[in-house]
Amino acid sequence: MPKTKAEQQWIVPVLPLREEVLLPTQKIWTMVGRPTSIAAVEYALQHDQVIAVVMQRHDTDTPTFDDLHSVGTIARIQAAAHMPNGLLRVKLSGTERIRIAPRKSSHPFLMVTATTYAQKGKFTNREHAKLFDWFNERFKDVDPEHKGRVRNGVLMTNILHSVYPLLYEWTGEFPDRIQAILEIESLKDQLAQAITLHEEIAARLHVEEEVIEKVTSTLHNTQRQHFIREQIRALQKELGEDEESLHSGDIEKFRQRIEEAGMPALVRDRALEELERLRKTFPLSPEYGVTRTYLEWLTDLPWSVRSEDNLDVTAVREVLDADHYDLEKPKARILEYISVLNLTGSMRGQILCFVGPPGVGKTSLASSIARALGRRFVRISLGGVRDEAEIRGHRRTYIGAMPGKIIQAMKRAGTINPVILLDEVDKLGTDFRGDPAAALLEVLDPEQNRAFNDHFLEVDYDLSQVLFIATANVIYDIPPPLLDRMEIIEIPSYLDGDKLEIAKRHIIPKQIAQMGLEDLDISFTDEAIVTIIREYTREAGVRNLEREISRILRKIAQQVVERFSAKANKPTSSVRSLPTFRRFVRTHHFIIDTAMVRQLLKAPRFRSSATDHSDRIGVAVGLAWTSTGGDLLPVEVTIMPGTEKLLLTGKLGEVMKESAHAALSYVRSNAALFGIPENFATGKDIHIHVPEGAIPKDGPSAGITMTIALISAARGIPVRGDVAMTGEVTLRGMVLPVGGLNEKLLAAKRHGITHVIVPTDNRSDIEELPSHLTGDMTIWYISSIQEALPLVFRSSLTSESNGTAAVTTTTTGHAAR
Repeated sequence: MPKTKAEQQWIVPVLPLREEVLLPTQKIWTMVGRPTSIAAVEYALQHDQVIAVVMQRHDTDTPTFDDLHSVGTIARIQAAAHMPNGLLRVKLSGTERIRIAPRKSSHPFLMVTATTYAQKGKFTNREHAKLFDWFNERFKDVDPEHKGRVRNGVLMTNILHSVYPLLYEWTGEFPDRIQAILEIESLKDQLAQAITLHEEIAARLHVEEEVIEKVTSTLHNTQRQHFIREQIRALQKELGEDEESLHSGDIEKFRQRIEEAGMPALVRDRALEELERLRKTFPLSPEYGVTRTYLEWLTDLPWSVRSEDNLDVTAVREVLDADHYDLEKPKARILEYISVLNLTGSMRGQILCFVGPPGVGKTSLASSIARALGRRFVRISLGGVRDEAEIRGHRRTYIGAMPGKIIQAMKRAGTINPVILLDEVDKLGTDFRGDPAAALLEVLDPEQNRAFNDHFLEVDYDLSQVLFIATANVIYDIPPPLLDRMEIIEIPSYLDGDKLEIAKRHIIPKQIAQMGLEDLDISFTDEAIVTIIREYTREAGVRNLEREISRILRKIAQQVVERFSAKANKPTSSVRSLPTFRRFVRTHHFIIDTAMVRQLLKAPRFRSSATDHSDRIGVAVGLAWTSTGGDLLPVEVTIMPGTEKLLLTGKLGEVMKESAHAALSYVRSNAALFGIPENFATGKDIHIHVPEGAIPKDGPSAGITMTIALISAARGIPVRGDVAMTGEVTLRGMVLPVGGLNEKLLAAKRHGITHVIVPTDNRSDIEELPSHLTGDMTIWYISSIQEALPLVFRSSLTSESNGTAAVTTTTTGHAAR
């Protein structure tokens, strides 16, 4: 077969290599130990000293042709020496890249036909120049010898031989990747992969060098610090001082504080044990700071200090009445607590939970209770707390560890019997760091909190004398186990009359004092306050009412200062202390009426539109609980030609959508009972809409309202517009109890509706409501939809389509006035 420069063939033995690649132009020493491999080398030495070097695919002692890669390197054996251990040490010099093909042979080793495997493609002069620059820069990081060869132009005379020197050092560490590069046919692709591997290796080496440098620097600094500490100790010893005398003052101070703290015996023993550890610890050691912080917390906590309770029931009642209007239920509960204290002298810590809308005075009531009892008051905000360690603390093994919020509150209180407010307990979160609500179970359990164990303190702390008061906006968001440990006291929304009295008794005097207007004669008419309540606020509490009154008083303060400055004919920086200003304000009187309210506050934010009490077909009035206290919830139903779909609009939640489906199923299954044609929904779309569309709505209490509106739309009979209703409906037409009745009745009263339908099972809830709310209302109690029909329709449901009289109930709901 003719041999050309482009293609040559050899019939040669094979030297298989394990996890190693020989590249063209590369020279290596390798140890040969397998008998077949030694025989192959000796055969090559006896002939032309040429051998095919190929890496194995599989790790086996007796490789076959299938166990070898098809691409390898033809090599010349430059030296060979037998070792005392029977191995053969061989020096190989790679020359050409080859492909191998099997060849039958009687030899114990593999014989192959090796054919030159030439690269395809070539570089332009411009690419050649760029590669020269790259090699000139990069080869210095691999082998200075290669850099000199490139600089002399030896390697660049053959770009092919410039690829392989990049990989020489890594043929044993990355054999698979280098074998893959060796097998690439395109010269440009082969060079690109070689450069990529080289860059990866260079980046890794750079990172390793940085890590080694940092470790070396850290060790150096540690040794330097140790050397300095030893010098300090030597100097102290030279001066006659030792480590104990250096911080003996701290030791004695802590010892005295431990003796005076009144700790339980077990806690005192633990404190003395930590004090002894502190005495033996070098002051500059990190452990010294950790132990000192621990002792500071132990000695700062109140272990026996308590405040004397004010047990005068009359005095406590006066304080609570002075701070808050109405709220009779929570006030009565506190007076009961004090009465028991009068009789027993001690009482386990009570856990109360005030539940109500924002702004009704839950937090301020807790503060007033503490003031009335003569106890310290501490507030803990739980809104958004997601980490259990916020309650129980962090273990001292962590850097910057601290006790939890409970122990921190006790330290701030300074007594063992404070009033601790757990604010927004319904807004606790949970995530991978634990469940803080579960951690609160121990805190709020009177049987367990006498031995509360904080992770930081690691000793038991008695919380049984603490009066815990929690607050929440929604009772349903409180975890059930936590709810079971608290006594729920609901604080309802305020009526307009309640807000009027609160404004006159508390808000206006407070704001006048804050604005520095005590010397000014300012009065609000009742009509002006009611205008602010109805046209500028819409809330269950009085926060926005206080803001609007504050706005009015700020504008009056601005007018007073501007008038005085104009009269004095000069700017003044502080007019309050001037005698002329005091005389000036005594001559000015401000009577804030409705007209002035509208002048100062501009356009009303909420229009008190009169509720339409007219009877309408397909429209029923429901009642809804909202965060602002409650509102009317009109439900509109229309039936129109379509594809028999149920359309629900008004931004309804999942529960409310399910209520709509249940209501429609009940009406369709009892169509004959209501005189509705059985095919009333055939070929029709039923659209249920709940205004206002931009406000999210959810809950099951609109079930009865949707059912009545559907019956009205299907029969074409109007629903009474002066009747509001609430209740969950089942597929059998039963009406189930709901919550939030106080806020719902407030909404009905505010809109002039005096007839309300509620579930029979809510009778006990209605009876607990104040008489001034329910006194002038007619409340009907029902247990099924059929009982509601004569109450909401002025005409009886008589079938007109088929001449059959529908069943018309004669059972009316029980009314209460």
